[in-house]
Amino acid sequence: MKARVGLVTHHDRPPANELAREVAAWLQSEGHDVSVPASDAAVVGGAAAVADDRFAAGLDFAVSIGGDGTMLRTVSLVARAGVPVLGINRGHLGYLTIVEADHWRSAIARVLAGDFRTEARMTLDVTVSGPDGVGGSPLIALNDAVIEKSEAGHTVRVAVAISGQHAISYAADALIVATPTGSTAYNLSAGGPIVSPNLSALVVTPVAAHSLFGRPLVVGPDEVARVAVEAGEAALGVDGVHCARLSVGDVVECRRSATVARLVTLGGRDFWEVVTAKFGLDPR
Repeated sequence: MKARVGLVTHHDRPPANELAREVAAWLQSEGHDVSVPASDAAVVGGAAAVADDRFAAGLDFAVSIGGDGTMLRTVSLVARAGVPVLGINRGHLGYLTIVEADHWRSAIARVLAGDFRTEARMTLDVTVSGPDGVGGSPLIALNDAVIEKSEAGHTVRVAVAISGQHAISYAADALIVATPTGSTAYNLSAGGPIVSPNLSALVVTPVAAHSLFGRPLVVGPDEVARVAVEAGEAALGVDGVHCARLSVGDVVECRRSATVARLVTLGGRDFWEVVTAKFGLDPR
């Protein structure tokens, strides 16, 4: 059966781009339609280039070729359309990817044959508003939203409210609002907890908090984390991409999104097995 497959690759990693071209050629030789986001067209070639904001339309599945950053970008492009994402590791850690590069052909063949499952991963809707309260369309995050200081040697002071109730203020280098998927990323490096993706929650974790209380907060799935900038200049990053500059009075709201990311799994590994393998936690 003919399929429509989208390919997303890491622009600055030649091995990923070489593999993307190989995958595209193979899929086309098998009679499938292949497209790439317009932003990837120059490094892949040979596939139909589609504007990034229309890339997901009509796709049966998407293939991410790179590392975790490429997976996050692929999810941002296709999640709202419900397109499943298969991750092929051409990066370093490859925590979100499930297939190593040597096995790409058999993995894609299984997906084309329908021999796969998908894991539904919670995402965040991230909205930025100014002192007048007017916000734009929400950004989607599979991993996290990060409010971080803009100047070296300074901190940013933020007030955190949970569902309208002030919870705590932090003076810190940054504040992370993470999903369970993102709990193993920057959140973990900052001392936050690992949260199973089977649990819907928001994890609010300060980075280098300048206070006696610098503990993370775990927030329920139906609660909204509202982060207001009280002092200092800051920047907002969503899944590692700079999205906005923030000033005093600006507010970032994070809530569970109605959109879920659908990550392809081929069986054989569960979340805790991946955690122990990728982070070298198994002493055996």
